[in-house]
Amino acid sequence: MGDYTFPKDFWWGSAASATQMEGSIDQDGKGKNIWDHWFEIESNRFFDGVGPGKTSQFYKKYKEDIALMKKLGHNSFRFSISWSRLIPNGTGEVNKKAVTFYTDVIDELLASDIKPFINLFHFDMPLALQEKGGWENREVVEAFAAYANTCFNLFGDRVNTWFTQNEPIVPVEAGYLYDMHYPNELDFKKAVQVAYNSLLASAKAIQAYKQTGQSGEIGIILNVTPAYARSKHPADQKASRIADLFFNRAFLDPSVKGEFPQELVQILKDLDFLPKTEPNDLEIFKENTVDLLGVNYYQPRRVKAKEYLPHPEAPFTMEHFFDHYSMPGKKINPHRGWEIYEKGIYDILLNLRDNYGNIRCFISENGMGVEGEERFLNEDGVIQDDYRIDFIQDHLKWVHKAMEEGCNVNGYHLWTFMDNWSWLNAYKNRYGFVSVDLAQQGKRTVKKSGWWFKEVIDNNGF
Repeated sequence: MGDYTFPKDFWWGSAASATQMEGSIDQDGKGKNIWDHWFEIESNRFFDGVGPGKTSQFYKKYKEDIALMKKLGHNSFRFSISWSRLIPNGTGEVNKKAVTFYTDVIDELLASDIKPFINLFHFDMPLALQEKGGWENREVVEAFAAYANTCFNLFGDRVNTWFTQNEPIVPVEAGYLYDMHYPNELDFKKAVQVAYNSLLASAKAIQAYKQTGQSGEIGIILNVTPAYARSKHPADQKASRIADLFFNRAFLDPSVKGEFPQELVQILKDLDFLPKTEPNDLEIFKENTVDLLGVNYYQPRRVKAKEYLPHPEAPFTMEHFFDHYSMPGKKINPHRGWEIYEKGIYDILLNLRDNYGNIRCFISENGMGVEGEERFLNEDGVIQDDYRIDFIQDHLKWVHKAMEEGCNVNGYHLWTFMDNWSWLNAYKNRYGFVSVDLAQQGKRTVKKSGWWFKEVIDNNGF
């Protein structure tokens, strides 16, 4: 094994989100978000009937957790603010107890020499705003900009790294195309409007940040998943290009370049799926691009040309343009089912170098979900997750290679610090450096990978 050394100021850490770790969903004035509501009305949709109220309880245990982060060498940590905790109805009065909580978390991180990265939106639309249509409604764009501005004013004196949203395509496809997230719509035209409005909201939040005059930076977190074609056949190559347009460039180009890809615009126009816009929108996108890009990567997307025409009366989905392709001989995470393709992270970074001005970026999520990790407990009660160590190390080798070739990569964050509640999967798949035993009041135990990662941080490489 070669020597993989990273820069002295490299960001080593992990990422998490409010809904997935805070708990205490009905305490201290928090308003409902779409996950609280959906679990109330359809708890059967969640693995083992476990909802967002039963999490690792970061809201109560944040001091203990941050102390453990420090012990494991973290120098940075990304988390999100719960919009409905800070502003219970999405607009209007600010919840003072939420201000106190987030202030205390930030101060605790800073006291532990851990740089706070704050993300403003991670799939958790306040229910009061979803009842108005959520991202379908232009009013919610303005509400998000106001919420963002509130956060900057409250916490910007201590936080200088901000992100507007995490993976904005997920609420689009999961909520409006594939019945995986609330509001469980299946409407391509609405999906396009939701994507457009969420990106506009991101640009308006960046605009609001600039107007504060604060000296930090603001970006967005995107899951920039490479779309690999089955073959070099022109039809397969076209399928790959269109998948890249919808899943990557639709979000990358406006965020980084301030404009939408013309080929994508033409496709939507031809199908009569263009979103509703206002005259000065394009100027807002152009003038409010990101300073920093977070890159989430778990697995590649493999596609091929359509083999059968969709039924003309079936709902329109992304699969109108391409079919998914399962490559023979692919490497698989046997505990989760996802493909493992480490080189994908390198291909993403080279794309950003060559086609997006080599924008400053970092790996904001990468990780390996495993079901039934208790199988790997040793006699001391520590999970021996060598598979996760191999996964991280093999991806970091490709990150290092990309850096050697001039890519502007500034850090690596694992998803996630400790096992957390994960949307419909609840606690089915575990991702953390630290195991959480829900049966023992959320007892934390560092896994083998957590101690290994500390050595990586201490040595700035491996």
